[in-house]
Amino acid sequence: MAKGKLFVVGTPIGNMDDITLRALRVLSSVEIIAAEDTRAAQHLLGHHQVRAGQQAPKILSFFAGNEAQRTSEVLALLGAGQSVALISEAGMPGISDPGQRLVAAAHEQHLAVEVIPGPSAVLHALVASGLPSDRFLFVGFPPRQEGERLRLFGSLRHEPGTLIFYESPERVAQTVADLAQALGDDRRAVVARELTKLFEEHRHGTLGELTQSLPQNPPRGEITLVVSGSGNTDVPMTAESLDVEQEVRRRLGQGESAKDIATALTLLTGQPRRKLYQLALHLKDHQAATPQP
Repeated sequence: MAKGKLFVVGTPIGNMDDITLRALRVLSSVEIIAAEDTRAAQHLLGHHQVRAGQQAPKILSFFAGNEAQRTSEVLALLGAGQSVALISEAGMPGISDPGQRLVAAAHEQHLAVEVIPGPSAVLHALVASGLPSDRFLFVGFPPRQEGERLRLFGSLRHEPGTLIFYESPERVAQTVADLAQALGDDRRAVVARELTKLFEEHRHGTLGELTQSLPQNPPRGEITLVVSGSGNTDVPMTAESLDVEQEVRRRLGQGESAKDIATALTLLTGQPRRKLYQLALHLKDHQAATPQP
């Protein structure tokens, strides 16, 4: 029996008309659709009248919580000669959505994989921003934990390419404020929301300006954040290029708190915030215990 093919299909991110004829043809022909959101899949098929009057395909739930188990099931289906279309709730599977694991596993088993390109919030926001697009870095969703987030942003300080993030409306103001602290207030940035939808909006400004304006007028909906790169290829400051202990002592001498020192040096060096905080506390206690001349 001939093996089936895995189709990775891009679907609309908002406007239901943003789907290719090729994608509709594939969805009309496969036996199984592996969908991140089965209700969204049913809505998509119904909107475009896919399989109208025909036997409907089997829709298999395939999301982050069951991706490992479902990957094995989909591989078995492909090996048995059935073709499967993989779709996200919106956009391209594998880009901050399930799919990468399945594609990699299919390649390992020498199964055919065909990608049907479609809408992407990353590229939409980048092109609409007007920021340089010759080199860019998609970062995805920043970590929720403060220490991890600050460490990541610190490591991006000297990245020359345009930076692209996904973020929730509840956290975007804090993320922009943290980026302003890590990269500088003068970096140009765009907060894009509800891409391809009725209330699509692009807020332009520097990170400093957006830090001031976002809390006053919080954005709603799905957010894509685009930030200009450093414009140079300087090597980021690290423990090797900065005497971290001496810098901590200097800042303590200026009256900075251990928390503020840890935050600042995490952004400068990319070192773990907890490690720097413990160092600052240790040196602070040592200074307090040392008799002053």
